[in-house]
Amino acid sequence: MSPRASSPLAAAVLAALAAPAFAQEAAPAPADAAQLDAVIVTGTRARDRTVLESTVPIDVLDADDLRRAGAVNGELGSALQALLPSFNFPRQSNSGGADHVRAAQLRGLAPDQVLVLVNGKRRHVTSLVSTGSKIGRGTTPVDFNAIPLNAIRRIEVLRDGAGAQYGADAVAGVINILLDDGAEGGEWEASFGAHHTDVEPIGRTLTDGQTSYLAGKVGSGLGDGGFFRTGFELKNREATNRAGFDQVPPWDQSPANLAVQGQRNYHLGDGESKDLNAWINGELPVGAASELYFFGTWHQRDTEGANYFRYPDGEANWPEVYPRGFRPVSIGENLDLAGVGGLRGQWGEWDYDLSLNHGRNAFTYRLRDSINASLGPGSPTRFRTGDYEFAQTLANLDLSRVFGAHTLATGVELRAERYETRAGDPASYAAGPWTDRPTGSQAGGGLTPQDEADLDRDVASVYASLSSAFGERLTTDVAVRYEHYEDFGGELTGKLAARYEFAPAFALRGALSNNFRAPSLSQIGYESTSTGYSAAGQLVQGRLLSVNNPIARALGATELAPEKSVNASLGFTSRIGERFDLSLDVFQIEIDDRVALSESITGDALTDFIAGEFGVPGIESVSFFVNAADTRTRGAEVVANWRDRLGDGALLLTGTWSYAKTELTDIVATPAPLAALDPGYVLFGVEERNTLTGAAPRTRAQFSANWSDDRWNLLARVQRHGSAKRVFNFGGGYEPEQTYGAEWQLDAEAELRVSERWTVAIGGQNITDEYPDLSNEDIFYFGNLPYDVLSPIGSNGAYWYARVRYTF
Repeated sequence: MSPRASSPLAAAVLAALAAPAFAQEAAPAPADAAQLDAVIVTGTRARDRTVLESTVPIDVLDADDLRRAGAVNGELGSALQALLPSFNFPRQSNSGGADHVRAAQLRGLAPDQVLVLVNGKRRHVTSLVSTGSKIGRGTTPVDFNAIPLNAIRRIEVLRDGAGAQYGADAVAGVINILLDDGAEGGEWEASFGAHHTDVEPIGRTLTDGQTSYLAGKVGSGLGDGGFFRTGFELKNREATNRAGFDQVPPWDQSPANLAVQGQRNYHLGDGESKDLNAWINGELPVGAASELYFFGTWHQRDTEGANYFRYPDGEANWPEVYPRGFRPVSIGENLDLAGVGGLRGQWGEWDYDLSLNHGRNAFTYRLRDSINASLGPGSPTRFRTGDYEFAQTLANLDLSRVFGAHTLATGVELRAERYETRAGDPASYAAGPWTDRPTGSQAGGGLTPQDEADLDRDVASVYASLSSAFGERLTTDVAVRYEHYEDFGGELTGKLAARYEFAPAFALRGALSNNFRAPSLSQIGYESTSTGYSAAGQLVQGRLLSVNNPIARALGATELAPEKSVNASLGFTSRIGERFDLSLDVFQIEIDDRVALSESITGDALTDFIAGEFGVPGIESVSFFVNAADTRTRGAEVVANWRDRLGDGALLLTGTWSYAKTELTDIVATPAPLAALDPGYVLFGVEERNTLTGAAPRTRAQFSANWSDDRWNLLARVQRHGSAKRVFNFGGGYEPEQTYGAEWQLDAEAELRVSERWTVAIGGQNITDEYPDLSNEDIFYFGNLPYDVLSPIGSNGAYWYARVRYTF
């Protein structure tokens, strides 16, 4: 922590810690300060369990929590990172598709190893494969920022494996987003903010990233006891840039290139973003014991992403087009739709829920300020490089019945998935007459007709679960599920969880489960052709191949196998009176056959082999998906709350801490055909091993103090983001690395209720203007990229905002 941050941070922490000493001893604890008594609907079929009574760790967040934590850009993902002990949502830059769709982690695992539900129904994933990022590399995650923040009533986060309860992908846990179901009233909310920060690498104070947010929602009754709720969000974010002054790489130092030395030629930070969200949620009673329900979200986002600068004098440029060089800008057009309709009610002694769920994501990738150098000076400078689409349709029938202290549930699910990619503009991948120049649009060659994928599969599953209470001290949850994939066959998963209250206010809980995750359709069939810069800064033409591609097979690729995991956890919970509660959970997650991208295999031996055996010249880099390793993740999570009265208001102190360490227990061997080309080739080497084990912070901690009365709500939050490690392989045994140290972040907000309907707030995030460590000379790419994207604190600096809210 820098000296300038230590004083405010220390003052905030000391003030919050000292607050209970001034509490009024005789005053009752605030009834609405925590979510501990809320009846949960995630992780159990029992109908009266609360957070601390759960057999596994569950966090509950309400709309006010999310509003105060997600002020920056109105992002759900950013709000969850601020509030959850083991949720990681780093900001990406110069990371390909990850500049447009950010991936999240739970417990340090991959983004596709957490299952997201909306109103208890499975949410679809994005269609864009994240290949240029560090966090989430090789995955198609759920796009959290496509879910409107103002649509949410509360969120329940189950931090435990739950495949037997909810199906595949629930390895790290389940995030269940419950939508606003108010039958009357509504609200308007608007905010504006910007980053104001001292940027050390360039010695300047900048104000940028201006962000405006407008949202509204309204509800009304529907029929006899039903409701209809709808809302919208508009968001606009300007770009930020923390790039340094360009020193120009030694191999590019021609007179024309040195003429642009000392400029900020690169871009490091957030790109521009424009979002429009809309949503609905409703119920309509049917007869005396049934109801129709429906909900859906619609999201449109246009974003810009950063790419490496191309120098004036280089094979990627024609000076006639870009006399001072160029930096391509990627453009993402993201359309996301989800809709669910169903009928639920009572059928004799049974409760039933019959639903149909459809989700779709369509993404169009474009480039501007680019060029296909092989086409010569007449090349277009704007390209559509590809279209991506993922669709998911589910039909569910769930039945449940209470037998005394036991709740039995059973059901079936049919799921259909489809993944499709379409080629870009012919100019984006064409090989023109200038054969000494790289082919394809710079910063991402277009998908070719050979790259196109069109895959689908059906999945069927049946499950049963039993939630029981044996007296007042012992509760259990047992679940079993059989899931059959059209392409991977069947798998049986199960879970046993129990909680035992061994003394008043003290309990032990534990769980054991096995889980299953089939490779996604994109991991099976996605292919792409690219022209860009390697980690060492060299321009290369490369291909990401599916495991079914003949070239990949000749290099040793094999059919992907499903990931199989075993989760074990043991926890302790305590609630002393109405003021203090504590939970501590330790866990271990062993995963076999984790799916990941291979290293980028480069070199003359590869190029010559592909040209000689397959007649495809000029391919300098190849990668493909592989069952890369077996891993073991061990960790612990602590959540503690203290609630009391302070003056005329209610005080809530919350502390969280999480630790997760992933180790490789087995690594796939380099295939013999690949080793035969060059003994130095490694299929899964230091860079991709680092992606699984060291790129995400192992620890995160947070301490917050919230005080409120009839007029004021005051919030201070201190976060500690743990260290993260970056490793590169530049070839020839040159493998630079750097550990980025832990960083502290201070957020604060003051909200005033001006009248019964109006509230105003001012606040800041990272108000002490902290940054990650500066990258060393091996990694900062000649001064251009002084900060890495690994640290959750980001590289945007302090953000200040104001918000106004009107309720009716």
